[in-house]
Amino acid sequence: MKLGEFNTQTFSPRWSEPYIIVSSFLAVLLPSALLLMLPPFSYSGLSFTDALFTATSAISVTGLGVVDTGSHFTLAGKILLMLLMQIGGLGQMTLSCVLFYLFGLRLSLRQQSLAKEALGQEKHINIRQLVIKIVIFSMTAQMIGALLLCWRWVPQFGWFDGIFTALFHAVSAFNNAGFSLFSNNLVGYHGDTLVSLSLAALFIAGGLGFTVVSDIHETWRKNERGWLPKFNKLRLHSKIMLVGTPILLCSGTVLILLLEHNNPNTLANMPMYDQLLSAFFQSATTRTAGFNTINIGLMTEPGLLIMMLLMLIGAGPTSTGGGLKVSTFAVALLATRAFLRQQNFASAFNRTLPWPLVTKALAIMVISALVLTLAMFLLMLTERAPFYEIMFETISAFATVGLTSGLTANLSEPGKLILIVVMIIGRIGPLTLAYMLSKPKPSCLKYPEDSILTG
Repeated sequence: MKLGEFNTQTFSPRWSEPYIIVSSFLAVLLPSALLLMLPPFSYSGLSFTDALFTATSAISVTGLGVVDTGSHFTLAGKILLMLLMQIGGLGQMTLSCVLFYLFGLRLSLRQQSLAKEALGQEKHINIRQLVIKIVIFSMTAQMIGALLLCWRWVPQFGWFDGIFTALFHAVSAFNNAGFSLFSNNLVGYHGDTLVSLSLAALFIAGGLGFTVVSDIHETWRKNERGWLPKFNKLRLHSKIMLVGTPILLCSGTVLILLLEHNNPNTLANMPMYDQLLSAFFQSATTRTAGFNTINIGLMTEPGLLIMMLLMLIGAGPTSTGGGLKVSTFAVALLATRAFLRQQNFASAFNRTLPWPLVTKALAIMVISALVLTLAMFLLMLTERAPFYEIMFETISAFATVGLTSGLTANLSEPGKLILIVVMIIGRIGPLTLAYMLSKPKPSCLKYPEDSILTG
């Protein structure tokens, strides 16, 4: 076996892919939490629980914070948070590949297969070229975003502070993290078109998923670089994401605008353009980005419910975002439509969805519901807060969004630990947790069919 190759046959079955994913996550998380406790990284220090919460929030690209990021952390602490957000956004698999290639090591065929599966690519794709494309796309998008934000913040804060503020928010936005250096997040920029649209473009691009971006690029390249890639040449996943994303953005914008335009604590006192811009920004940011230009804690309860639904749906697979994923939600809707029409198969864009895909979507939704229910139940035991605040905070943590209704800053120690676990599960995925806890029992035995009453 050559240096850098990994023979999975020599390892115990307990070191399967889910265990490796969780172990690599913890291998970055725990040292980072210890670093955040040291004097060079914060002005007044952090307890281990607060440091662990902050590190988890950064590496899971959630954005929930128990302290004010801008005033509590030193320059070194903020740079560490940026690094953790970048690691969390790229994902453990991509980061592992980058490190292997930097040190001149080779990935085994098994590792390459796992990486392709994790990144949603076909088996014939060159994994080295794919990782290079992902890194180049990520860095390019963040640099463009930072340059646009410099246009606003360099004149306001000066060269060094302005560039660093722009870079920090660009990294946070593209990786859908939601950390901000401002104590009121982006409430002070609710009517700023440049800031709002630049950040929104970053977390929409990051939330589409590297699979979709790669597919668009390849289709455009094969189309001899025409103005736009041909939609009918894209993969089914890309089509669903490119249709589902604008539908969610537009419907969220309209609903938030209708529900909040008379609320004096959020949109009512703004000009109409600012109302529309803020509603669009909040619709986009609920897709796991975590920034806010209005006070979330003062929104109406119907408005909060819409935001919870958008947070739960989340972004796309292989993206920097979290949630159930747009494609999972789309598969569930398509399966429901097929059932109501009494069709035997779910389909979209003249393609039939494989049955294992439908059952996987169902499993993700059921396991997610169980995790959320248990977490909310435990938080109701540990926290003295209204149910809607507990529900909002739990969904925000699970979907790695980072929006808060005000509960996170006042969490008890047990409450912080509960949300830490929820953020970790939300980032690594509920199915990964299920695979770790279950014992696979493949069998070729099929019993006679029978029926039960449902509905």
